[in-house]
Amino acid sequence: MEIFIGRLNERDAEELFTFECNNRRFFEQTVPSRGDDYYTFETFKNRHRELLKEQEENISYFYLIKNDSGSIVGRINLVDIDNTNGSAHVGYRIGEKYTQRGIANKALKLLVNTAAELSVNQIHAKTTSNNIASQKVLERNGFIRSSINEEKNEHGQKETFIYYCRTI
Repeated sequence: MEIFIGRLNERDAEELFTFECNNRRFFEQTVPSRGDDYYTFETFKNRHRELLKEQEENISYFYLIKNDSGSIVGRINLVDIDNTNGSAHVGYRIGEKYTQRGIANKALKLLVNTAAELSVNQIHAKTTSNNIASQKVLERNGFIRSSINEEKNEHGQKETFIYYCRTI
């Protein structure tokens, strides 16, 4: 499957909301929940506007991963951009019916190439210890495991996170 990444825009809100709702249960198997409020359209639209504002301010860049017919198959983001030292953090999620097709691998490769154009020369990532697929995607794309830490998630539950870094 051919994919491309396109920067998040205002027109994406409804389709993205549907994508997030359709994949909520799947995502929450490997990443902490975004909470029930996130899945009400009014809250989602407000959050969407906040993300667009961050993007305008060059604090973060949010991309949708789309297939050749233009449907959303995932998301990939560069966040917490530090323009002083050229670093950022990456996060991504692929919809359940699009997993195991190499989409995350291709999207991360596209984002790494895009990051260089945005003056980002070091990308950090973290994933939960039970998200083996994400660990493989990061490692295939040249990310080096830097540490493992047990932390409390936003619900106060302990989780083990694996940290990665890649210099471009």
